[in-house]
Formats: sequence, structure tokens, C-alpha cells
Amino acid sequence: MKRFVTEDSFWELFPEAQIGIVVAHGMKPTDQVADEDAQAIARQLKEANAAADQHLNSNTISQNEVVSVWRDAYQKFKTKKGARSSVENLLKRVLKGNPVGSITPAVDVYNTVSLTYALPVGGEDIDAMEGDIRLGITEGGDAFRALGDEEDAPTLEGELCYRDDAGAICRCWNWRDGQRTALSDDSSKVFLIIESVDPARADDLQAAVDLMADLVSERLGAQIFAKEIVTRDNPIMVIDE
Repeated sequence: MKRFVTEDSFWELFPEAQIGIVVAHGMKPTDQVADEDAQAIARQLKEANAAADQHLNSNTISQNEVVSVWRDAYQKFKTKKGARSSVENLLKRVLKGNPVGSITPAVDVYNTVSLTYALPVGGEDIDAMEGDIRLGITEGGDAFRALGDEEDAPTLEGELCYRDDAGAICRCWNWRDGQRTALSDDSSKVFLIIESVDPARADDLQAAVDLMADLVSERLGAQIFAKEIVTRDNPIMVIDE
């Protein structure tokens, strides 16, 4: 059995945070996704890029509320210089007229959800994890190699990250994914995460979770193993038997 465990060190920093989780099993490999489904996902991603403008009231990225709450959150733990929330990186592209393009159907799904609701979204391959996945403050030195990098970049002492028994999975909360557990074209069991630090956006988070579950089941042929909102009162969930 594998679990997602949010540690006390996380809740001490963010007592009102909510984390939406969708666990999908049996997702189709990229080469088995029907053309009509892949095209539908790509269209929805294009629409999400356009819809993201509703979240951007200022041409200065940090002055938009959906970004500023994450800038504030990142002041509460140790980060690598320049680290920013994943949603800021996506919205910055929209602001600059450089929309997020299609990558693979699975990645397109979570980028669609992130842009639609202006919330950070990530995805990991459950079969590539070793033991439970945990979110909390680390003592540092967790093994990590970011997607696209050729050198290791271990975590810092006091950094907030997702990690398992083999090292870090995503650094600086939702800043950079690692190569080891990243979704691949053949990922079948997937752990999808949507994060919110603004309790006023609870309805948006629930809607984002529902959209994610609908897309991976309807377009990618997955069975939804679990769908939950993780909170301080509900800090642990099972993600694989």
C-alpha cells in the first residue's frame, strides 16, 4: 500500500491550505489515446489559455491575486533563488502572449486544469515512487534531478517539498518536478495534485478536482481510484493498494 502523507511541518506553515488529489489507475499510454480524444484535449488546452486572461488584472505578474498568494507562501520556507509557483510560470506565458502548447495528452490535461482555475497542478507516476509520498519541510540533501537537467540538485535544509523513500519528487513545493517520477508516455497509475493556499477558493479547488477526474477518465480511459481534498483534519490518504 502507498499513501500520500502531509506532515505536521507543512500544516504548521499552512494550516488553511487544501490539496486536491486525483488518483487514476489504468490510464492509457500516449500511443493508445484515440486521435479524437487527443485533439479534444488539445482544443481544451487552447481554450484554457484564452480563459486564463480572466485571472490576470495586471500586466505585472506579481500583482495578480492568484499569483501574489503564492509569492507570499514562498516566503514561509527555504527556496532556491528564483523559485516560483508552477501556476505563476504558466500565467506568465499567457501574459506574454506565449500560450502553453500541447505536450502529451496527460500533461495537457493538468495544464488545462491549472490554467482554467489558476491553481498549481502537478502529476507523478505512482509506479516510479518508492514508498509513501510525503509533503513537508525537509532537513535537506534529498536526491533530486529536475526534468531537463543533467546534474543532481539536492534539496535545501528547511525547504518544503514532496519526497518519497528515494529522495525528492518535486522541489520548492510545486516549483520543479524531478525526472524519476515524472509522467511518461507509458504512465498507468498517476497521482495528480492541485494546491490552494486561499481558503476563499475552496469551490474553485473542488471544481478543478472534478474537471481533472472527468478528463482523465473520459479522455484517457483511466479509472478513478481516489478523489479527495486533503486538509489538516484529513492529512493522509491511500493512493495505491
